[in-house]
Amino acid sequence: MARLALNDPWVRWLPNGLMVLALVTALAVGAAGPLYRFELVGLGEAFSVMRAGAVAAVAVSVLGLVVLALVLRRPEGRWRCIVALVLAAPAFLGPFSMARTAGQVPPIHDITTDTENPPVFEVLAERRDAGENSATYPGDSVARQQREAYPDIRPLTLEVSPGRAFELSRAVAQATGWRIAAADEGEGRLEAVAVTPWWGFRDDVVIRVRPAAGGSRVDVRSASRVGVSDLGQNAQRIRDFQQRLLRRLRG
Repeated sequence: MARLALNDPWVRWLPNGLMVLALVTALAVGAAGPLYRFELVGLGEAFSVMRAGAVAAVAVSVLGLVVLALVLRRPEGRWRCIVALVLAAPAFLGPFSMARTAGQVPPIHDITTDTENPPVFEVLAERRDAGENSATYPGDSVARQQREAYPDIRPLTLEVSPGRAFELSRAVAQATGWRIAAADEGEGRLEAVAVTPWWGFRDDVVIRVRPAAGGSRVDVRSASRVGVSDLGQNAQRIRDFQQRLLRRLRG
């Protein structure tokens, strides 16, 4: 029976077909972000493409393991199955990781170091489209969820003048690749846009510098223009900014 199975034409061609299908699923998942970034499809359609690719990748992986067991003694078929599995794995592991993260963080997308008196978007508020998230801070419900999920997101106090703190903040924002939209040293307010590399999501950032005992207080707010959950990206952006700011201050 094993010999007959190994000699069947479908057994010989299945590894090739699986490799092609795996490549298609990987391309579908990988292309979802750029398709949205370059405005070829809407966000909902892009997520649908990614989900379909991920589901297909799971099916290809399961079938690939079955076929691999059948063609284990055929070197060419064996390696093609392995290639198919290698291509399919990231296609479903990436979306699975995103879904897992979404279940671990609160469904919020506006994070700030000052939930009682958050920095205000002025210039960037006018650049948001009607269908995008509001630039107005959501309020107590979001603040409570943020405090529970990200208790480390707090203001940063620096032992330098407000002018120096503002200068350092602007330098860090520029070095990070953010697009500066407004910089008013007199008001101690800097607004910038952070663009994510793959999907091209535009998240707005406002930095506020105020005098404080012994130096300056730097508050940051990062908010997504689209989506409900930011998967923790805005909180991480604030952490990264604060760490870079401290390194630049000490360097």
